Amino acid sequence: MTDRQSLRMNTAARTKRTLSHMLLYLVLICVAATCFFPFLAMLIGSTQDNLTITTKFSLIPGTKFSANYERMMQNKDIWRGFFNSLWLAVLNTCICLYFSALTGYAFSKFNFRGRGPLFAFILVVMMLPGQLGVIGFYREISNLRLLNTYWPLILPTVSNCFAVFFFKQYLDGGLPNEMIEAALIDGCGEIMIYHRIVLPCMGAALVTQGVMSFIGSWNSYLNPLLVLNEQKKLTLPVLLASIKSGNGASDYGAQYVGILISVFPLVILFSFANKVIMEKISIGAAVKG
Repeated sequence: MTDRQSLRMNTAARTKRTLSHMLLYLVLICVAATCFFPFLAMLIGSTQDNLTITTKFSLIPGTKFSANYERMMQNKDIWRGFFNSLWLAVLNTCICLYFSALTGYAFSKFNFRGRGPLFAFILVVMMLPGQLGVIGFYREISNLRLLNTYWPLILPTVSNCFAVFFFKQYLDGGLPNEMIEAALIDGCGEIMIYHRIVLPCMGAALVTQGVMSFIGSWNSYLNPLLVLNEQKKLTLPVLLASIKSGNGASDYGAQYVGILISVFPLVILFSFANKVIMEKISIGAAVKG
């Protein structure tokens, strides 16, 4: 093969690789634009009046943001609902992470009678739609006289089936049994092992599941709608859905402003969590290397 033929083949290979990269970037840009478009529509909708929102689609921002915000504040106490959702989401996330990680650790590292059937039962429950138990859930909390309290929204987070499955699968490959055996030889108890060894080794998994748990609790609509009936106790999604205009119709402009407010904590959380997850993954890769 002559130098000219070799140069021609290298040039063709580089051209093919460049075209492949350009095609990949084009696809990624299209996907990113598709994901960002609803957010853009929400931003623009928060600046327009109800007539414009309901009669035509426009990508030109309006001038009604202040008026929409004022109507929203006159209609509902959005900021109270914001803080109701915030403390519920934080509390539910902490409870879910602690007890689900503890349960996943037990299923992963302990051999006890009935472990297989119990874990299979968790998988079956995880696959069932949550709406199937709405009637039974309501009757149960009604009989327990827990209506219009936050307890029915907090207690179920102790047993998150997906989180248990997620942590169990993570610990199966992410925590060597030798590390636990070494801690037992050194005289550590099970509680100390869980707090000093297991939880620190699950940093990336805890952050990942924490983001999902927080978003699930923050966006929860059906259960708070069933349980709560006092305005001062309602969460943000329920308040946003109940915003009405003067004639009783939905006030879309005010709702868009409320939705925009509700999105900011999720954006901040994801930005922080994404950085932490990448750092944990990098540290884990360096340790394994």
